[in-house]
Amino acid sequence: SVKAELLDNNIGYIRLTQFQDHTAQDLKAAIEQLTAQNGKDLRGLVLDLRNNPGGLLSEAIDVVDEFIDNGLIVSVKGRAADQTREYYATKKGSFQTFPLVVIVNEGSASASEVVAEALQDSHRATILGTKTFGKGSVQTIIKLEDGSGLKLTTAKFYAPSGRSINEVGVTPDITVEITEQDKTDKQLESAINIL
Repeated sequence: SVKAELLDNNIGYIRLTQFQDHTAQDLKAAIEQLTAQNGKDLRGLVLDLRNNPGGLLSEAIDVVDEFIDNGLIVSVKGRAADQTREYYATKKGSFQTFPLVVIVNEGSASASEVVAEALQDSHRATILGTKTFGKGSVQTIIKLEDGSGLKLTTAKFYAPSGRSINEVGVTPDITVEITEQDKTDKQLESAINIL
């Protein structure tokens, strides 16, 4: 789920295609590899979450935790009080110094929106691209006796600011649209220019 590349001017590029087991661990290894390949600290990092449909919330939280050292990452609120959880940074993050730009689009959903919103609210990253999908809900699968299952929405994600992501999405700090006529990746070019 992690693809990494060293760009010109000591800038790292990492694309996360989804959040699955070991995504945060693989992200950390990829950044360390890019730094070693560069021979010195990165000047900045582009984190590409375009068309990332989400995945494991725990991995999204761990990804954010690599970039910030304190504060709320996300809260999950259900109908019942015992379904409410808050997840905070642990001060163990390895990559808190270099500038960070996160690219999102309408295909960025769920866990990728949690990452973008947390990095935006903590002022750790510039969010660039187009408004995200707006899936800020938690689904629980209940197994039934006949082997089938029932998928229910049991809670919603809330950004550190307290704002619900559900049906709203994340609004980028800098909006950069891509059209079919574009021969280059304008969003990536803009992210590199910011760094």
